[in-house]
Amino acid sequence: MSKSLKRVRAALVAAGLEPQIRETALARTAADAAAALGCEVDQIAKSIIFRAAQSGQAVLFLTAGANRVDETKAALLVGEQLGKAEAALIRAQTGFAIGGVSPVGHLNPIRAFMDPHLTKFDTIWAAAGTPHHVFQVTPAQMLRISNAQLSDFTC
Repeated sequence: MSKSLKRVRAALVAAGLEPQIRETALARTAADAAAALGCEVDQIAKSIIFRAAQSGQAVLFLTAGANRVDETKAALLVGEQLGKAEAALIRAQTGFAIGGVSPVGHLNPIRAFMDPHLTKFDTIWAAAGTPHHVFQVTPAQMLRISNAQLSDFTC
């Protein structure tokens, strides 16, 4: 088991959850993950990370599978302009590589926002630290364990 997957599992256990982690074929896209899991694309919580221009910090947006982040709305929430987060920043802040960024188990705290569309489902799935692993939680659990703020930032 990879260090990243172990860290996600430990974060879920520390949050009082019994980890529901599944291994899938490569699930780098929401559509791939949904097909592998037999769920709707919007049940996949994508971890989209931007770099805050002034602070230089990574900011996480948990977005329903078919939705896209509206950078203008997102910047208003953050209070500063947003730009592309380079792989090195994502790795340094979260400890995860692009394609497997989990909303929990980060090496360093990260400011997070969650798409309200995810709350329409009984369960949702998110990356578990690798491109091949996902975990299942309820939307309420995701809000709690990710310390995300429920916000409208999609287009």
